[in-house]
Amino acid sequence: MMRKGSLLRELPILVALALIVSLLIKSFLVQFFFIPSGSMENTLQINDRVAVNRVPFLNDNIMRGDVVVFRDPAGWLPDASQPSGNRVITAIRDGLVLVGIVPNPAKQYLVKRVIGVAGDQVIAKDSVLTINGKETFEPYIFAGNSPSDTDFNVTVPAGKVWVMGDHRGASGDSRVHQDDINNGMVPLDKITGQAFGIIWPLNRLGVISSHDPLAKK
Repeated sequence: MMRKGSLLRELPILVALALIVSLLIKSFLVQFFFIPSGSMENTLQINDRVAVNRVPFLNDNIMRGDVVVFRDPAGWLPDASQPSGNRVITAIRDGLVLVGIVPNPAKQYLVKRVIGVAGDQVIAKDSVLTINGKETFEPYIFAGNSPSDTDFNVTVPAGKVWVMGDHRGASGDSRVHQDDINNGMVPLDKITGQAFGIIWPLNRLGVISSHDPLAKK
């Protein structure tokens, strides 16, 4: 049986080890994110918490249909990094950021589905979406939405992806940012990882599936 004095001496070591393990998980394996908007409905709902795979080699293997979390590539979001006036709340938040429970508020993140990868020609015309001349099949699109309510014709360059929200009528995605420095594309080095599961609320617990828009099933 461990003595009380021994436990007290070892407690700082155990806490330090727990922090190291948490930082390693955050840096290389999994991070958790909160969904603040309806741009990915009904795949993701407002207030869902999702787990994101951060395996280092992931960015070299992003596929069409993957749901990805990425840092704001070129001012897509307004600045929301306002500090709290409460020191206790700020300290708690900073601790949660450190161990990866919540993302850093100074780094804005978005979640969208990858529609085009390097070399793909993605065209939307008259509410029909095609990739490399083939019409897409997207069962995840929000009921009542068309594949795109705006026309565009883009070719995805190397090192970037074209992303769109599943709720096409309520998503500020690549389509509406074509005048930015990346022409609406998301650089691979901005991608944090692939969202693979909903962890909260419990009644939404489940896997976030990828679906290639060129696949029929």
